[in-house]
Amino acid sequence: MATPSMEDYLERIYKLIDEKGYARVSDIAEGLEVHPSSVTKMIQKLDKDNYLVYEKYRGLVLTSKGQKMGKRLVDRHQLLEQFLTLIGVSEDTIYQDVEGIEHHLSWDSITCIETLIEYFRRDPSRVEELMKLKREMDET
Repeated sequence: MATPSMEDYLERIYKLIDEKGYARVSDIAEGLEVHPSSVTKMIQKLDKDNYLVYEKYRGLVLTSKGQKMGKRLVDRHQLLEQFLTLIGVSEDTIYQDVEGIEHHLSWDSITCIETLIEYFRRDPSRVEELMKLKREMDET
């Protein structure tokens, strides 16, 4: 089972590979705002747990297990951003809020949030009603 820290690394590595075709230690360190030595330690752990294959000075490649988990983590992050946007959370705080909650929700809760988003998308008037109620509550 991946720890929250491992999840952050896998999510970042997956996104880098998706965007650039590769993930370097320096890019991971910059994205996560950690020291390269911390990245190297985590990469070694992720290699040991079969999420990726790492060869010193040669780079890393996600295994199928790592790719599956990385995609799932990126999708979770995007889903939570969509959810917070949908319910009217300020754009200024969405990213920080997602970072704060994403590791503390079960996959069952994530699935329920996904269902709720779909419920609102199928009938936009539901979102309008929700926003009307939010405005009313903000006024009191």
